[in-house]
Amino acid sequence: MSSTHRTLLHDDLLERLRERAAGYDRENTFFTEDLAELREAGYLRALVPEELGGLGWGFDEAVRAQMRLAGAAPATALAVNMHLVWTGVAKILRDRGDDTLEFVLREAGTGEIFGFGISEAGNDLMLFGSRTKAEPQPGGGYRYTGRKIFTSLAPAWTRLGTMGLDATSPDAPKIVYGFIDREDPDVRTLDDWDTMGMRASQSRTTVLDGGFAAPDRIVRRLDPGPNADPFTFGIFASFELLLASVYAGIGARALDLAVAAAHRRTSMNHDGRTLAQDPDIRWRVADAALAQDALEPQLVAVARDLDDLVDHGGLWFAKLVGVKVRATETAKQVVDQAVRVAGGSSYFAGSELGRLYRDVLAGIFHPSDDESAHSTVATAWLGPAEG
Repeated sequence: MSSTHRTLLHDDLLERLRERAAGYDRENTFFTEDLAELREAGYLRALVPEELGGLGWGFDEAVRAQMRLAGAAPATALAVNMHLVWTGVAKILRDRGDDTLEFVLREAGTGEIFGFGISEAGNDLMLFGSRTKAEPQPGGGYRYTGRKIFTSLAPAWTRLGTMGLDATSPDAPKIVYGFIDREDPDVRTLDDWDTMGMRASQSRTTVLDGGFAAPDRIVRRLDPGPNADPFTFGIFASFELLLASVYAGIGARALDLAVAAAHRRTSMNHDGRTLAQDPDIRWRVADAALAQDALEPQLVAVARDLDDLVDHGGLWFAKLVGVKVRATETAKQVVDQAVRVAGGSSYFAGSELGRLYRDVLAGIFHPSDDESAHSTVATAWLGPAEG
């Protein structure tokens, strides 16, 4: 079993990231030093093939690595995730004989950082619709006009993958995906990220005032609504799997902190013995461990199926939303139990567990949410709802 993620994300590096995480959170600042170290280590090239300057990892290695990174610095892991998502989409397509995003792998291999400019306020259709206008230009390029929210890596991305609705071409409507350069004068980043948690991600709003994607950076034109295009599958699979890994990593760290707290705290009700001997505390830790223990094996199994081109047919989307929802909900449960074990100290602003408690809540806002996930799974098993 490969373990290069442990060599790259070694303990000394992770400890430096963990020490900085509290400061980034307190000051609401971007993880500039973390990003520099991760880039230097080659982490942003993890899913890029070796022949294109990358590490050549599979998704099984990447999910383990993201769990490990998130255990040290959740907001850093979440933001880096968005770059890894695009390189992951490119890998998924390349593995299946589609070189549409070969430029993403090539440019990531030379140090470019990719942002994920997809989410829009009020757009619950996600990939299947858009409030952003995509206006065709002479020669085949497009100009995008709209607002993208939750653009992680906002201070650092050099390429932005985005999408909008072309309502004017003869074959309209079409959802058009393209990539925009950071230097584009028609792209603005707002300084509007002041949130409860995941603060270092600086997932600010991106304003597109006609941002231009050149013809060779237009990668898909798809009909609105659900579709079986490999590009859509690639985004969905890469996003859900890597996102789930981040929250699974938060849960793993919270469990470690709960165990440490149980051994550290003592009880006057039990003759000064540690809370590790208290039956109620033992039950809470066991409950958290039982829940957490199921996450990594499922993540790795689904990741390997993705790498091995396993054909799950119509169940693929159900498996992916299941991984995401199970990871985010389980992580919330585990962090909650850990906070109860640690006691009132976790309520103070400087507590790592208190920060994890705030960070883990972000999981409920990422697609797919609980409602759409249940709809996806029901459709996979029961067929489409009538009427």
